[in-house]
Amino acid sequence: MANTEKTYPVDLSDAEWRQRLDAAQHHVLRKHGTERPFTSPLNMEKRAGKFVCAGCGHPLFEADTKFESGTGWPSFWAPIDGAIGTTTDRSFFMTRTEVHCANCGGHLGHVFPDGPPPTGQRYCMNGVAMKFDPTD
Repeated sequence: MANTEKTYPVDLSDAEWRQRLDAAQHHVLRKHGTERPFTSPLNMEKRAGKFVCAGCGHPLFEADTKFESGTGWPSFWAPIDGAIGTTTDRSFFMTRTEVHCANCGGHLGHVFPDGPPPTGQRYCMNGVAMKFDPTD
């Protein structure tokens, strides 16, 4: 379910989200789903640019913070300042830190403390929750 405790600048009804998103995007962004690993074309994206929210277009990660984690999902060591929010996720009998878009509240993935320098963080994102905006 989408993050409902807070309001966001982009606040649409479920019907409006279903019109805007395809089924896979809706499942991840609005229902906290997870895409299968190694299925996102964004895993192989190496160009300069920004990764943006597939729901609202809000910039999330600079391409130069992306790294190969081997997990099967696009991974980053830091978000753009103010781009994301986090909440505690206690699903699946564990505690994790969920990452969501600061602009629309869409679920993006989770962050883990096993990433590379300089932050030591691994923002493990669902590729279907993002789009890539290449630098011209």
